[in-house]
Amino acid sequence: MMLIREIVQHAFATGCLTIQAENQLRQLLRTKYDANDLKAFMQLQQAAMSGSVRQESRERRGDRVLV
Repeated sequence: MMLIREIVQHAFATGCLTIQAENQLRQLLRTKYDANDLKAFMQLQQAAMSGSVRQESRERRGDRVLV
């Protein structure tokens, strides 16, 4: 199983959070995760809000809110 921070690293590397990755994040956030994963998720939220990481699901709807 992937870690939250691995999904976040991929989103930063590509500049895009895919719908598939977003769904994986939702599943992982329902399980136990450590402080490093939480910090990475919060950084991804900031990046999505600032526009430095595109969110595929939101591009179709026109807003920029993560998960």
